[in-house]
Amino acid sequence: MDWSPLFVSLQTSTTATAIAFVFGVLLAGVSLRAKGFARAAIDASCTLPMVLPPTVLGYALLLAFGKNGPLGKLFLALGVRVVFSWGATVLAAVVVALPLVYRTARAAFMQIDPSLVPAARTLGMTERSIFLRVLIPSALPGLLAGTALAFARALGEFGATLMLAGNIPGKTQTIPVAIYFAAESGRNNLALRWVAVVACISLASVAALNACERRMK
Repeated sequence: MDWSPLFVSLQTSTTATAIAFVFGVLLAGVSLRAKGFARAAIDASCTLPMVLPPTVLGYALLLAFGKNGPLGKLFLALGVRVVFSWGATVLAAVVVALPLVYRTARAAFMQIDPSLVPAARTLGMTERSIFLRVLIPSALPGLLAGTALAFARALGEFGATLMLAGNIPGKTQTIPVAIYFAAESGRNNLALRWVAVVACISLASVAALNACERRMK
């Protein structure tokens, strides 16, 4: 049994979750401070990938990062090819995982006692320090939940990954892609093995999240 899809999936999911966590938390913080159209624009752009069908999302990424797309031309000019590369698997996973981090982080920030921020300002803390030392620690349980959900979503990403990164064994073939092609070729035993593997990883991530929440309590 070729275990490369497992390694590709773990590397992709871990990298994508880290990127989605950073940008999701930052965008959630910016969204809370923004007003009017700016807040609506941030909220819509960060939530849209969560409601779009994966094939539509993958096609949009292909148009943007393909060799004739605006971002694709920019990266090609820099000597970087995005489509059908490992970076494409990470990109697809980040796009589908970021909304989960953003929504949970935004909800967690909104539940923080609003008097904490003015109190921190009276103590002379900068806005950056307030965000890093007050808001994030106070919202940590929600952030951990969003991170676990984002990891599971990135691990199970299929449609956008297949359209943008393709199926290159050892490079872009993740577990969901391997399951699809194994089932399509009639190798049901192999497909079931991969289903069991991805289910175990997902359950382990949920168990780790529950353990962290119990320890924090």
